[in-house]
Amino acid sequence: MSRSFWGRRRAGVVEEARAEEAAQVAAVEAAQEQALAERSDDDLLAEAGMPEPEALASAEQVQAFLKSTLPQRLKTRALRRLWRLNPVLANLDGLLEYGEDYTDSATVIENMQTVYQVGKGMFDKAEEAARAAEARAQDALAKLDDPSDDADAPEGSQGYDDELPDPPTQLATAEPNAEDTAPDHFAYETDIEEPPLPVTARRMRFRFDDMEGRT
Repeated sequence: MSRSFWGRRRAGVVEEARAEEAAQVAAVEAAQEQALAERSDDDLLAEAGMPEPEALASAEQVQAFLKSTLPQRLKTRALRRLWRLNPVLANLDGLLEYGEDYTDSATVIENMQTVYQVGKGMFDKAEEAARAAEARAQDALAKLDDPSDDADAPEGSQGYDDELPDPPTQLATAEPNAEDTAPDHFAYETDIEEPPLPVTARRMRFRFDDMEGRT
């Protein structure tokens, strides 16, 4: 059921008040964080009566440390200490996929380069081979078109083209006319034997003399 105009108006006023209150709280917390960020860690720990995060000895101490008003940077150090205090988290059993070093920083070669490109893959070798083949083809065409190669040829090879015999002449034959080569459909159709006509049965007729006399 839809609310009335005044009901929606009252709900909107309540939401605006809540949003304004949340904004004020966030502003106060930001001011406090800024004030705490300007102070040193030793002063903050002494004021809160908390030990160093690395000196925490149990999960209960870490929990109390996290509930204090200390800045986030000190609470992050306390969480790191919690990982070492908990035997489940501290002792790796070798079955964790994320427990291995996948960076391969120990065996990587210095100044190593890769042909892999994001979005293209490893296509540099194929492109280089295609460019090399194209360059060789262009060089071969340039050598064929260059007239200076004939001047560099040996003397015995000059005039070789003049000594070649003339190619044999070929007699030109007239192409057959399309009308002559067209199939003779009419002649083909006349050769087909027509089927005989069906024989119709004759009816017997009787003639009487007395009937002729009457007529």
